[in-house]
Amino acid sequence: MGAPMLEIRGLEVRYGGVCALHGIDLRVQEGEIVTLLGANGAGKSTTLRTVSGLLRPSAGRILYQGRDVHAVPAHELVHQGIAHAPEGRRLFGTLTVQENLTLGAFTRKDARRVAETVSWVMSLFPALRGREQQLAGTLSGGEQQMLAIARALMGNPRLLLLDEPSLGLAPLVVKTIFRTIREINQARSVTIVLVEQNARAALRLAHRGYVMEVGRIVLEDSAAALAANPRVQGAYLGGRAR
Repeated sequence: MGAPMLEIRGLEVRYGGVCALHGIDLRVQEGEIVTLLGANGAGKSTTLRTVSGLLRPSAGRILYQGRDVHAVPAHELVHQGIAHAPEGRRLFGTLTVQENLTLGAFTRKDARRVAETVSWVMSLFPALRGREQQLAGTLSGGEQQMLAIARALMGNPRLLLLDEPSLGLAPLVVKTIFRTIREINQARSVTIVLVEQNARAALRLAHRGYVMEVGRIVLEDSAAALAANPRVQGAYLGGRAR
């Protein structure tokens, strides 16, 4: 197995005097889907926000493709191939679907390739097709989530960080979102780190996973092994895995 695409070593993050991450270690190989599981406040979103440069660690290292990037600004990390679709979507609601997608492609100068990416994300999310001039804030919750992921993909990332993509969505939309995440991983070889409240669905999708509790990683294993782990079943799967 080669060097990880993403490796975190001894990462510590503080909010003022409160320690949110207590020296965590994790790795993500190229082409993997790795999920982070845990209760609210476990540090999952903090981990993603630190990897994408939105937060600065107080200790530890973040290695992306072997390079230390813990001090690299967020916009430069986008240039390097890291995209983040945050919890809550964070779309520009008063801008159109097309304008949101254009903003997602701010690192790219080749108009032809950008147009090709627009065509690709529209094929991934056909519900957005024909709505290019619609204001993002008038879309349904599911459509907004699709647009948030599509916008992240416009930068042509190698590493995609997804934070709670199914939150608040209807079950049928959730199935569509998860099916599309698998397609993004398989068709474009995009490596994915997934934070997801629906632990059962996340473990079905992922190759490996980590369980976080109060800013610490307490379990690491293959997704299948975590799904079969009694501790994970009791805490996150509502009992025995089916």
